[in-house]
Amino acid sequence: MLRFTKRADYGLMAMHYIACHGDEGAVSAKRIAEEFHIPGELLAKILQRLAKRRLITSHNGPKGGYVLTRRPEAITVGQVVRALEGPIEIVSCMTDGDGCPQYSRCNLRRPVQKIQASISRLLDTMSLSELASDGFVPVAELVTTT
Repeated sequence: MLRFTKRADYGLMAMHYIACHGDEGAVSAKRIAEEFHIPGELLAKILQRLAKRRLITSHNGPKGGYVLTRRPEAITVGQVVRALEGPIEIVSCMTDGDGCPQYSRCNLRRPVQKIQASISRLLDTMSLSELASDGFVPVAELVTTT
């Protein structure tokens, strides 16, 4: 089953929260951790990675916290996921150098590449502002429209 890691999930939740509350100023890591019941140390590491990739920036002081470095429309879900997880790969055996014993016989590599490209394209076209909109889309609707 394909799913986000906890790190990617928490990172997207934090970025979404910062995007939704950005007009209030910097959002503290403590506030995000409390809102979503995320362990503070884990969230701090996630926010550090996002800051290192220049998706957010931190502000020190009593009113400190994190703000987006760009408008929510200019930051994609794909950028957030890659900042936290590295390249998006649904399987680890896409090239001969990966050491897969089935590489020379594999008949799924091309279809899987298409799936991976579609997932990457979707993540790279969905912005934080789209996450921040209130539209919940049932899974059945996603399947029929993509």
